[in-house]
Amino acid sequence: MNSVEINTSQNVKLKFEIAGIGSRMMAFIIDMLIKLAYLIVMWMVWTKFFNFNTLSKNIGNWEIMAIIGMITMPINFYSLAFESLMEGQTPGKMLMKIKVIQIDGYQAHFSSYLSRWFFRLVDIMVGAGIIGFIAILVDKYNRRLGDMVAGTAVISLKNRFNINHTILVNLEEDYVPRFPQVIALSDDDIRIVKDNLQRYSAQKNGEVMAKLSSKIKEITQISYDPEEFTDKAFIYKVIQDYNFYSSK
Repeated sequence: MNSVEINTSQNVKLKFEIAGIGSRMMAFIIDMLIKLAYLIVMWMVWTKFFNFNTLSKNIGNWEIMAIIGMITMPINFYSLAFESLMEGQTPGKMLMKIKVIQIDGYQAHFSSYLSRWFFRLVDIMVGAGIIGFIAILVDKYNRRLGDMVAGTAVISLKNRFNINHTILVNLEEDYVPRFPQVIALSDDDIRIVKDNLQRYSAQKNGEVMAKLSSKIKEITQISYDPEEFTDKAFIYKVIQDYNFYSSK
């Protein structure tokens, strides 16, 4: 199975397995079934409550086209809306555990999803999907034309390696660091600290947490009021602060 390796802003290499054609096809089929179910429901609603068959005989072609356009709008914007709201996933992709990511290591943004959506017209609609299928076969990242233009790839989330295996943690946009001294640590130091925090916090091993906290304070010369942080909270704050400063 092909994989894609990206470098984060902290020069940490993350390896993701590229989603296979089978997974992508199944996700596509699931999404198509959802769209079909929506159309059936809407047809029943318009037939039963609005008597569309009779209504269509009493209005002009433009009005009919407007109604059809309104009904089909959610289908036309289905992938764009879901990928934007669900950070690179549609219901089908979510069920198949695959996701759209940016090749440069960042979360794909709206313009990326827009490019992918626009090029669906070429990839899927033209030639009954032959163009997109051929593009996926010949590209080393299994990308269709829309992915190539957007700089994205579809990865599998079933990988063993994820953010928990790196020094990365999620930070809020308005995050405020507390200890600038953490820059005395290295990526390897933080990786070890994070591994130990995850391993021993689950076991509620206070002795290990105390030793780890003491070692960090020894290296960084950090001092703080013991009532302000527990050992575990201090260690996690150090990891967060390191992520903040090293990404600048």
